[in-house]
Amino acid sequence: MRVAITGATGNVGTALLRRLAREPDVEVVGIARRCPEPDAGQPYGVVRWHAADLGDPACLHPLAERLAGVDAVVHLAWQVQPGQQPARLRQLNLGGSRHVLNAMLAAGVPKLVHASSIAAYAPGPADRRVDEDWPVTGVGRSGHGVDKAAVEAMLTDAERDYPVLRVTRLRTAPVLRGDAGAAGIRHLLGRFTPVPVLRPGRLPVVPRHRRLRVQVVHADDAAEAYLRAVRSDRTGAFNIAAEPAVDGALLATELGGWAVPVPLGLLRLLTRAAGRARPAAPDEGWAEPGAAVPLLDCSRAERELGWRPRRDAREALRQMLAGTATGPGTASPGTASPGTASPGTASPGTAGPPPRPAERVTAARPADRHG
Repeated sequence: MRVAITGATGNVGTALLRRLAREPDVEVVGIARRCPEPDAGQPYGVVRWHAADLGDPACLHPLAERLAGVDAVVHLAWQVQPGQQPARLRQLNLGGSRHVLNAMLAAGVPKLVHASSIAAYAPGPADRRVDEDWPVTGVGRSGHGVDKAAVEAMLTDAERDYPVLRVTRLRTAPVLRGDAGAAGIRHLLGRFTPVPVLRPGRLPVVPRHRRLRVQVVHADDAAEAYLRAVRSDRTGAFNIAAEPAVDGALLATELGGWAVPVPLGLLRLLTRAAGRARPAAPDEGWAEPGAAVPLLDCSRAERELGWRPRRDAREALRQMLAGTATGPGTASPGTASPGTASPGTASPGTAGPPPRPAERVTAARPADRHG
C-alpha cells in the first residue's frame, strides 16, 4: 500500500510517520516544502520525499507525477501562522488544498483523508457534545475555522463531480505532543512568548471563563486515527478528540496556579494589545474559537473506525507542559520560525529534522474545475 502525506514533517505528520513505520505493507511518500536531510534518521529516513510549495500552481504537474500509483493521500498540509494576513493564509491553504485535490484527480488516486478541524464547526452548545451532523461554517472571526469549512465545501463538490473519489475528513481537536512543547507554544502565541512561565509553579493565575474550554488530543492518538481512516472503506466525517475538555480550572491545576474568572471581552483586548507589542502574536480572534467551538462526540470514530484515544486530555497536556519545561523544543522544516512557516505545516511545533533546501518545481497548471 502506497500512502502520500502532505505536511509530513509537521506535528501530526511526524507522529503519523512513526506510526506507519510499524506497518510493513505501507510505503510512504512524504510531501513538504522543505524536506529532511538524507541523514535525518527515523521516522524520516525510509520515506520517499518530494519537495513542493503546494501554494504555487506550478506544483501541480510534478505532484501529479509523484502521486501516480498511490493508494491514498493524507492531506495534513496547512499553514497556521500568527501575525500573517488572513487573505494570504487563505490563498495558501485553500489554494494548496485545491492543488492537492487536482493532482490526485490527475493521477487517479482513489482516496483522500483530509485533516479538517474542530474549528470548522459552527458555534456549539455549552451543555452537550455534538456529532458530525453539526453545521460546518467555521467560528466567527476565526479565519482558520472558516477556511477549514471552505475546504470541506470544496471536497463535497469534488465528491459530487467525481463519484470514484472517496473522501474521509477527520475533524480533530488541537493536537498536542511533548517534544513540540516550547516550539508549539511560541508558534501559536508569538516568538517572544515567555515560555518559562508556562511551567508548573511559575504561573500563579490562569484566566477562566465558562465558555473558554476546548478538547485536545495527543499526536500519537491522532496518528492512529489517520492510519485507521486510510485502511478503512468508510468515508465522511469523524470527530477526533480526548476527554476531558480543558478549561481554566484544569489548566490551573496542572500549572499549580489559581483559576480567575475573566470576561471574554477583556481577553480579546489583552490579545489585541499583545498583537501591537509583538511582531508575531496571535490575532485577537484566538479566544473566540475556544469559547464557541462545540465539544465533540467521538462515538462514530469508535463505532466505525475502532478508534479510541489511549491518552486522556490531562496526559496530553502534561506531556506538552513537560516538554516546555525540559527544553526549548525543535521546529520541523515546516515550522522553522514564525516568519517562515510553510504550507506543509500540519500543526504548529514538532521535534522534526533539520531541513534541506526545497527544490523549485515548475509546470503548467492543468484545468481546475474547483476554483
